[in-house]
Amino acid sequence: MEIHTIKKGAPDYPSGLATIASPPAQLYYQGPSLDKLLQLPRVAIVGSRNVSAYGRQVTLRLARELAEQGIVIISGLALGVDALAHQAALQAGGTTLAVLPGSLQKVYPATNRPLATAILAAGGALLSEYGASEPMAYKMNFIARNRIVAGLADALLITEAAEKSGSLHTARFALEQGKDVLAVPGNITSPVSIGTNNLIKAGATPVTSYIDVLHALGLVSHSSRPADIRGRNTNEQCVLDLLVQGIADGDDLLVHSQLSIAEFNQTLTMLEISSKVRSLGANHWALY
Repeated sequence: MEIHTIKKGAPDYPSGLATIASPPAQLYYQGPSLDKLLQLPRVAIVGSRNVSAYGRQVTLRLARELAEQGIVIISGLALGVDALAHQAALQAGGTTLAVLPGSLQKVYPATNRPLATAILAAGGALLSEYGASEPMAYKMNFIARNRIVAGLADALLITEAAEKSGSLHTARFALEQGKDVLAVPGNITSPVSIGTNNLIKAGATPVTSYIDVLHALGLVSHSSRPADIRGRNTNEQCVLDLLVQGIADGDDLLVHSQLSIAEFNQTLTMLEISSKVRSLGANHWALY
């Protein structure tokens, strides 16, 4: 796919980047016109690379639900939360934009190159401030990339972050740019939730539902997600309804379903085979 360029000062240069600290002198992108994407409401979702089962669940859920509302999901194509946010947006049939730490000719990390291809195929975009002459993703590029992620978004959502997570750089950039910073509260005993919990203590908006994000964007009206997940019998429907309510731990699902262990295990197996639920690891489950 063709790589387009936009120089600073050009009419189509993103207004959200024109006023940030050290605005990129030139942008390179693949995909549809950035003007069209940037006219839509946009949320940047970032977080830990070493994501926990909880972080995985909330990231997939919030990114999917926001994408279903027509929100463009922006992230950095990194491992962990970034990749999950892009994937969830695609699974919801939504649009996502990835800001890369290196050139578009050599997508980094290499393991996410198929994801980058899928983003373009679904009508999303890839963007970088680095041209072909700078193919490497140097360490300093990752922090620099975060100012662009924040600058392109209307608000920033951090779903999981450790005490010294690189996502906190993105939060700082967002605050400097006057953007709302939102964070998902986490288990106070979890080291990968220290960063988000500290952000909330410092004044970030706590998020427990995608509706909290819509309110931050000034979008008070929304369309409900259609009830399109149906089980083949009452046992399957019971487990699916519990997952929709946010119950993810296998032991909790068993207790609330009031099924026998044999019935529960058989039901969960059939739901997984039929691609209605997926394992998050550590006996946690989520809807596809």
